[in-house]
Amino acid sequence: MKLCKIVFSPTGGTKKVADYVADVLEGEESTVDLSDPELDLGAVRLAQGDVAVIAVPSFGGRVPAVAAERLIKVRGNGARAVLVCVYGNRAYEDTLVELEDLAQQAGFEVVAAIAAVAEHSIARQFATGRPDAQDAVQLAGFAEQIQRKLSAADCSTPAIPGNRPYKNAVGAGMVPKATQACVSCGACAAGCPVQAISAKDPKAVDKKACISCMRCVAVCTQGARAVSSSTPAAGLRRLPTASAHDFPCVCALGSGKHAHPRALPRAVSPLASNATLRRTSAGVGLLIPLQLQDRSGA
Repeated sequence: MKLCKIVFSPTGGTKKVADYVADVLEGEESTVDLSDPELDLGAVRLAQGDVAVIAVPSFGGRVPAVAAERLIKVRGNGARAVLVCVYGNRAYEDTLVELEDLAQQAGFEVVAAIAAVAEHSIARQFATGRPDAQDAVQLAGFAEQIQRKLSAADCSTPAIPGNRPYKNAVGAGMVPKATQACVSCGACAAGCPVQAISAKDPKAVDKKACISCMRCVAVCTQGARAVSSSTPAAGLRRLPTASAHDFPCVCALGSGKHAHPRALPRAVSPLASNATLRRTSAGVGLLIPLQLQDRSGA
């Protein structure tokens, strides 16, 4: 049996969650990186007895469009799928239900779903350091239950929250730019999932192609890429820190013997799901513009 991690993780948080889950599951492990624009995904084929951990971040309560486009090129061929959605301590909204539909379109049989939290990819004071040691223990526990379900040949589908039709997708909005510290090394261009940065001139960015995934910021060894201080994102970064564990990771296994819980609860975060005033568990009032709060831990 093969265990395939199919992951879209621009800044590493989603990959870390997927690794915690896959480390406990059985099978010969391999990885498919959905952020690699050069990968021939049509050549990725699984078999009915295989297991896939399909992990994506929530972008605006949706699966990132580029990840969705690439995932459906994979041939699932009846392999069982464990879905993982990672969000930045705000909300995952329709991400998991959309991921369920995409996985089924690609030929996978969904047997479990996990919603996990990672540090926000822009406002890093939210869910700082997550997934952390506490999350690792919880995710490993989920994976143990999932493995028991797989071993029992239980292919029941969990109840996954979300809306059909999905909420409207939100545009990127925030395009990181090179600062004066840029040495034109090209690491950002090489790592961009949508090839929005010029390899010849890394300071040149295709704003229409950019998906605000913050991969370029994460991989820059000079710390020379950032969202402009004039954008609302800068104001978001200056907001007070929320509690690191406002939201736990949650898991759904379906209606079988090992289900826990049967239905995955919908997350409602202290970071408002629209532009309204909410309070964190620490009592800090936050007014979050829609285009900012919709960018989750990646």
